[in-house]
Amino acid sequence: MGNCCSDVTGGQSAVGGTASYHTSSAVNAPNEAVEAFLKSRGYQGLYSQIELSLSASNLRDRDVLSKSDPMAIVYIKGRDGSLQELGRTEVVLNSLNPKWIKKYSLTYQFETVQYLVFRLYDVDTQFHNSDVKALKLEEQQFLGEATCALSQIVTKSNGSLTLELGHGEAFSAHTRKLGQLTVYAEESVASKTTAELILRCSDLESKDLFSKSDPFLVISKLTEAGTAVPICKTEVLKNDHRPKWKPIFLNIQQVGSKDSPLIIECFDFNSNGKHDLLGKVQKSLADLEKLHSVGMGENLFTPLSVGQNHQNKVLKSQLFVDTYSEKIQYTFLDYLAGDYELNFMVAIDFTGTFCIFAAY
Repeated sequence: MGNCCSDVTGGQSAVGGTASYHTSSAVNAPNEAVEAFLKSRGYQGLYSQIELSLSASNLRDRDVLSKSDPMAIVYIKGRDGSLQELGRTEVVLNSLNPKWIKKYSLTYQFETVQYLVFRLYDVDTQFHNSDVKALKLEEQQFLGEATCALSQIVTKSNGSLTLELGHGEAFSAHTRKLGQLTVYAEESVASKTTAELILRCSDLESKDLFSKSDPFLVISKLTEAGTAVPICKTEVLKNDHRPKWKPIFLNIQQVGSKDSPLIIECFDFNSNGKHDLLGKVQKSLADLEKLHSVGMGENLFTPLSVGQNHQNKVLKSQLFVDTYSEKIQYTFLDYLAGDYELNFMVAIDFTGTFCIFAAY
């Protein structure tokens, strides 16, 4: 729950940047002829670093006593039709409309058609504490599949594409639909700056009958189309109306900029997946830095809908920023440029004698 999925290693330059976009995979390998032609004329290549976010809606319920626990897997299809796994999301418990926190970064190449395949699975309860990378897919229930070209997503004016989930290759218009998958694409802007925050709340409302709430935070960024995309989720603090969460790390690249609006929502955790909203605020990183510097809190609010007028109910609950600091995450190239020297050491185990040979 406390993993914010921050990319603290920075990112590659965007279109026209000087960073190389070669990868070890032939699937993502650029067209060498096109690259040579562009470089001969002073261009660095028609490519951009893209970050993908996933959400789904109206998934089929595979569980009997609860809702499905969906996980998504992203593949890129090679020229020979083979699939290479790019990564897996976290498991969202008891949800037929999940919004995953995990993001995927890949290079969009203008001159290459890059086909993506998305597969969703319902993860069995016995595997909920397992690393998603170690899960055997044949032991999970298949929820649906969708495919598209990366260019179909990035060319959308709002940067998002909604796909119908089907049964894979046999999917047709007459096949029973399994829900929808929405893919958001956003160009990554390289940044080495990471913000560390420690957040706490006071006087939270109790939604439970015989105990205090079990609060957790969800931080989302707003896209240009106004869609809220979750980028961070804290741990759940049991039975606490004055919670103080573990440190959160947000990369500026992940947020967009210090002035980009963020929605911070506080929920009361429920095991059935229907979490109660305790309140929210909309602030940028710059606003949160100011709250920390003055030592003041910000009142949470809940939206109210009265007729055609949408109003907010201001609560006595407050959000405080106990810690705000920014750090630069240096890359390997930064260390090399800073005249750091590398020492090479080799250790060899000669059977049971444990003789060590070292060279510097």
